[in-house]
Amino acid sequence: MGNGHRPGHPGRGREGAPSPSDEERELVLPGEEIAAAGLKPGPGTYRVQGHTYASVLGFVSKRPPIVRVVALSGRYIPQTNDVVVGTVTDVQGTFWLLDIGAPRWAPLHMTGTPWKIDFGETEQYLKVGDSVVVAVENLDATGRIGVTMNGEGLGKLEGGTIVTVSPARVPRIIGRAGSMISTLTRHTGAKIAVGQNGRIWVDGTEDAIHRVQESLRLIEEEGQRRGLTERVTSYLRSTELPDGERPIQAEGPPAGPGKDDWVARDGEGPSSDGVDDAPRDE
Repeated sequence: MGNGHRPGHPGRGREGAPSPSDEERELVLPGEEIAAAGLKPGPGTYRVQGHTYASVLGFVSKRPPIVRVVALSGRYIPQTNDVVVGTVTDVQGTFWLLDIGAPRWAPLHMTGTPWKIDFGETEQYLKVGDSVVVAVENLDATGRIGVTMNGEGLGKLEGGTIVTVSPARVPRIIGRAGSMISTLTRHTGAKIAVGQNGRIWVDGTEDAIHRVQESLRLIEEEGQRRGLTERVTSYLRSTELPDGERPIQAEGPPAGPGKDDWVARDGEGPSSDGVDDAPRDE
């Protein structure tokens, strides 16, 4: 499977100027007014008589020309081109129904896969309970969600386990230019695929999976605080086995996304209640 994320270098601000991750973010309640002079209302906000208000509980993010509120929680709301991790819940003659954590099931048609499948053979390829990485291809006016498995970084996931977090935490889990994911994979050797719907696939040794799970729990609980990368790194270092005791990863092609094949658009996060931005560490 190919890489669904374009690695890059961490962004650098002006010397002496704090980045968004260097300071606490402003927490607002639904209906609370936001100081947003000169900024247009974005996701998680609304405007009444020239005043901007929060529509969700979350943190204010001001990136001209838009002000938005990053929701602390909420059901995943899909957007076109989102890459997500889904689970098969039903198998029909020409399609599978996927649970992607959205308000509606997402049908994956057999033509939206790289396989040549005849009518009635769908269960030979994917069964109930199987997990896949797919992309949201289209959304119609009725709320129907069209997904596809055709594309780089997409496909069936073999083995591993699925960890579910708030979609609003996905940008924090990825980190700026993939820094947090790189930290997790470097210290655990695990293979990780991050869906913008808050579903995260982790594969590796039992110890590696456990340490990634604990790190994800830490990120979800403390994602709004500064110094998050340092705390996660400290935890991972404190739980590393001595060199002579480190488990050896199995050789051969990976069962799912490779070591650097996390899934997310560069510089973008999930779509939770229309919010796709969150504070990130360097």
